[in-house]
This record gives sequence, C-alpha cells and structure tokens, in this order.
Amino acid sequence: MATTAWAQFSSPAASSVGGGAVSAVVQTEQVRAELVAYAPDGVSAGKPVWVGLQLTHQPQWHTYWKNAGDSGLPTRLEWSLPAGVTAGEIAWPTPQKINIGSLANFGYEGTVLLPVPLSIDKAFAPSALADTMEVKLSASWLVCKQECVPQDGNFVLQLPLRGSTALHAADFERARAAQPVAHNGKSEVQLAKDGLTVTIAGLPAAWLGKNISAFIEAPDIIETARSPSASDSKPQNWSGDGSWSATLPYSTLRSESPASLAFVLVSGTQSLRTQATVHGTWPPLPTGPAASATPQLTGTSGSAPLPPAKADAGLGTWALAMGAALLGGLILNLMPCVFPVLAIKVLGFTRPGQSHVSHRTQGLAYTAGVVLSFLALGGLMLALRAGGERLGWGFQLQSPAVIAALALLFTLIGLNLMGLLEVGNLLPGKLASLQLRHPVGDAFLSGVLAVAIASPCTAPFMGASLGYAIALPALQALGIFAALGVGLALPFLAISWIPGSAKLLPRPGAWMVTLRRFLAFPMWATVVWLLWVLGHLSGVDGAASLLALLLCLALLVWSLRLSGRSRVVLSAIALLTGIWLTASLGPNVLREEAAASASASAGSAAGAWQPWEPGRVEAELAAGKPVFVDFTAAWCITCQYNKKTTLADATVQADFSAKKVSLLRADWTHRDPAITQALSDLGRSGVPVYVLYQPGKPAVVLSELLGVGELRSALARL
Repeated sequence: MATTAWAQFSSPAASSVGGGAVSAVVQTEQVRAELVAYAPDGVSAGKPVWVGLQLTHQPQWHTYWKNAGDSGLPTRLEWSLPAGVTAGEIAWPTPQKINIGSLANFGYEGTVLLPVPLSIDKAFAPSALADTMEVKLSASWLVCKQECVPQDGNFVLQLPLRGSTALHAADFERARAAQPVAHNGKSEVQLAKDGLTVTIAGLPAAWLGKNISAFIEAPDIIETARSPSASDSKPQNWSGDGSWSATLPYSTLRSESPASLAFVLVSGTQSLRTQATVHGTWPPLPTGPAASATPQLTGTSGSAPLPPAKADAGLGTWALAMGAALLGGLILNLMPCVFPVLAIKVLGFTRPGQSHVSHRTQGLAYTAGVVLSFLALGGLMLALRAGGERLGWGFQLQSPAVIAALALLFTLIGLNLMGLLEVGNLLPGKLASLQLRHPVGDAFLSGVLAVAIASPCTAPFMGASLGYAIALPALQALGIFAALGVGLALPFLAISWIPGSAKLLPRPGAWMVTLRRFLAFPMWATVVWLLWVLGHLSGVDGAASLLALLLCLALLVWSLRLSGRSRVVLSAIALLTGIWLTASLGPNVLREEAAASASASAGSAAGAWQPWEPGRVEAELAAGKPVFVDFTAAWCITCQYNKKTTLADATVQADFSAKKVSLLRADWTHRDPAITQALSDLGRSGVPVYVLYQPGKPAVVLSELLGVGELRSALARL
C-alpha cells in the first residue's frame, strides 16, 4: 500500500547571517523525507536558488536512481511554483550498484539529497508585502529491502525573499561533490548482434588498470546485472593506449534504439559522465516497433496478443482479429448464460407447420438481432471512450440500474417459461396478434436477449480481439464487433439453413412443456447471480430492495391471471406496492457503494490475495518476486468459474506458495479508470484477464478460460 503524508513547516524570514532554514518532513517506517533549500543570497532574479528532497533510509533500505536497473522506480518530483519561477531537472548524485540475487539495481542507501535548481526570471514579482516565496512539492518514491513499499508525500516550504537560506549548505555541497563531472575524452559504442561494446579514452591516469563501475542512464538497454563494477573479480579490459572498454549484452526488454548513450563511470570517490556516440545497426526490438509504447507480452493458447493497433490497421492483422472475434463468439454459445436461449430457439423448430423458408427467415432475424445489438453495444462503448470515459467490455454491468433491469427481465422470462406470463392473456387480442408475436420478430428479440445475457462473459480469443478493436478506427472496430456477433449467431443460423436439421431433433410432445418449465430455473438462477452482483455494487440493502421489487412483480403477474374482482383488487395492490417500493427503496438499488466491492476484500481475507493498485506490480517485481494478477469482476461469470475452480485448486495454490508468487486481485466490479488503463496496456478491454509477471521477463497473459494445467505449466517456467 502506498504511504501518503502531508507535512508543512514555515518560519519567519531568517537573518542574512544565521542561515534561516525552513523545511517540510515526511516520516515513514523506512524513510525520512525532507524538503530542503539553499539560497545564500535570497530569492530574486539571477540569484542561485536550490531546493531538493533529502531521503534518509533506514539500514538496508534503498531508493532508486534515474535508471533503476532490473527493477524499481526512480524518485519523481513535481513542483508547484509561483509565476516566473521554474524548476530544472534533478542533479542526480552518483548511484551505487545494489545486487539482489541474479538482478541488479542502481540506487541509494543511507542519506541522499536530490538537488534541483530553480530559475528566477524577471516575471517573478512578489507582492510588496510578501517576505517569503512558497515552494510546493509532490514527491513519490519506491523504497525497497526484501519487500518494496511505494510511498509519496506533499511538502510546503517558505523561502525568505531577502534573507539567506543556508542551513543545509553542507548537504548541497556534498550532493554537488557526488555528481559526476563531464568527461571530455572520446567515447563510443559499437553495436554487435548479441551486445554492445563501449570504449572510453582519456580517463584519469589514476584509473588506469583498475576495475571501475559503469552506470548506463537509459533503462532497459543492457542487462543491468552484467554492468561493470569495481568489485568485479576479474580484471576489466584496458588497452595499451589507456582506453577502457566493456562488452554488455542487450536487455530482453529493450524498447528503443538510441543514437547515443550516456554512462556514469566511477573509480573510488571520483565519477565522470560521458555521452557515447552509437556506431552500427541496432538489432530488431524484442517485441517489434511498438515495444516502447506497449508492455511486452507473451501469450498462451487462446490468448496470444495481437500486434498493437495502429491508426490504419493492415488487412492481414485486421483479418486475424476478425477471425479471433468470430471464434470467440462461437465459443460464447457454450457459456451457461447463453446456452438456454440457444436451446429454446432451436427447439422451436420442432413445432409443426413451419416451412424451411420460415426456419431460414428466423435464422436471419436472430442473426440480425445479435449483430445489430453487438454493433450498438460496441458503438456506445467506442463513443464513450472517444469522449474520455475509460470503459471496456462489460461496462454496462458496472451500473446498478442495468443490473436491476436485467434481473427484472430474467424474472419475467422465467415466469413466461413457467406458463405464468402469457402476452396473449395480458393484452387485447388485436395487440397480441401484432407482428411482435410473429416468429421473425420473436427471433430478432431473442438475438437481442442473447447479447444482453452474453455481455458479462468473455470467451477465449475475445479478449485479444476486443482489446485490439478499441484502438482501431471506428469502422474497423465495429467490423470486429460484427464478427463477434456473427460467431454468436452462427450455430442457430447454420441449423436454420441446413436442410433436414429439424428432423434430427426429437418429436414434439409433453416433454417440451417439461423442458420449457425446467429452463425457467436457469433464468432464475441468473437472477440470483445478478442479486449477488448488485450486492457488490450497492450493498446488502440494495440487493434486498431489488428482491422485494421482484417479489412484488411476481405477485402482479400472478394476480393478472385471475378473473373478476380478485384480479382488479390484487393487481392494484401489487402495482401500488411496487410503485411505493420503487420510490422508497429504489435509491438503495441504484446507489453505488465503493466499499461494497467485496472481491478484493474477500481475497485479502483468504490470506494470500491482496488488492491490486497502480504501482503494486512494479513494487513486487522490484523486490525480486514474481506476481500473478487476476483482473476480475463480480458480474463476470467466467471470472467466478475460474476463481472457484482453477484458482482455488490445491495444487495451484501449492505452486503459488512454492514459487513465492505475490497474488494480486484487480476488482473491476465498479468502474475503475486505473484498472481500465492497466487492461488497455495489456491489449485487453474486458475481464477476465490473468497475467503472470517475473522480474526481467516479459509478462505472460494466460487464456480467459483458465485451466489448471495451463497455469501450473506457466508457474513451472518461473
């Protein structure tokens, strides 16, 4: 968990002799962070003014340099300054190499000051009554030992305009002395197939023949653990002309091909900084040209990442995404939330008196309902994302109102399947015989219904194709949504068009009535699940309120089947009660409770699982630990199935423990922009998504229908 603190300290203007110091301090268990300043001549245009964050670490804890190495994050400083005052870059002191197992990091232990120069120009015009200038800093740092803790703090400092601020002059002088000095000798980097060779000439005579430490400023260019160190057991390479050189292997995470590289070289207490020109041709990036903008991913069966989408996707890649969407839609028919609708429609072909033309027309109508619904849902999602909303597949189920509407719909469908709700008994004869009762209209609406109840599900191949679609131009993206709809409708369409397929179905009989009524129970089971989801979104009161409304709805449906005065009285009571419940309890249903999202808390209660948060994965990796992230939501049926089977499997849990894997659960039940962005970075737009990270390696995205064998195989490769 991130540690946040707000500290403020101010003092009156200090005398010009005494060096009045003002400071702000944030104290955590691992670090004491203090905002300090050095302004020997006061604050005015052209005068030297320095500020900085001083970090004092507890023993064995460390924070990071501008290039953190194999893991970790550099300290970030964001300044809020008056008009006419600008902050420069951090004047990074020379770091040290910190070895952690087979990994190496660059950072600081003990006490370090990160100084930043302030430029005061003529636009700085404080009030005539002002005697101080306010400096605000928002800082974040990652502090690590065996474990890592992301922390941040907000600081305020009042600098005297006319007095001297010099209490920390010695600290700034030590920081200046710790900064590398520019090296004027010749430096170059020669590229080869498997690594680069850096050669530096003109080094101080006192360095010749000694082992020196080298720190590359650009991250993820070389294997950090192989960087030269003064503590190397073998002599380093010195040529007869006094030039030093080292050959360094490329990083597997390299995401850029720079034309020059900066190095900091250290021997004893001396350090030099040199900018080396790169000669030769860089080998291809490990993950292609988009590696600098997209996390490096590998995939398993059913989840291989598609190339990052471009503004104008190539025909081949787009066709691949269309095929994946088609296959994902086809598999979606096997989901427990979709199969009952398909079964009911197929069995409708057994009714006598229907022609082949009628079957084919219904198949086309069902397909139209499915495809148009997918296009509408995809278009809405793309439009909202274009407007700045961070949404993904299944976003509609993050709304309590949609959950409540679906629960009402499925309750009515269940009552209809039970024979308790017949449209013909509720409407005048002429209305009941309108085209809405025609098989074609019924088939179209069944397609719409199939999409509505399929939206919480993500089948294999869907995740990659939809994640790819959201970054495409609108027409290409909608093509992928249409392919998904065609895949979902394909089984019913095929049966309706294959001659004689209806003859393969059992003959009509009393069994059809029994099956029809039996299928009401999966619908009501879906209502139970929706109530559970609503409990996560709106709390227990919201779920109980909706249950009361559903009970009132059932009473209304039953009363409408009566006749005479009983029908009028009881239906009126049910209707008025429903209106009253809607007015009084409706707010409970629609209210979102941020604390009601129980997925992450339940995971924490189980002991091993911890809630995901931005920066948490990086913190765990910086500590040298592998990480498994479960991107999930209470409304995602596939997520819940995987959670109760694969993730709860005893052998999987034993593997997690043996490999010391940190388990994080990203709960997307509520709309969460941070999780949406994390999914987008992984090339996904919906859940479930399962990702296995390990230090210094690309992330592995597993398939949506996660199997025990697949997960154990991935863990075995750690």
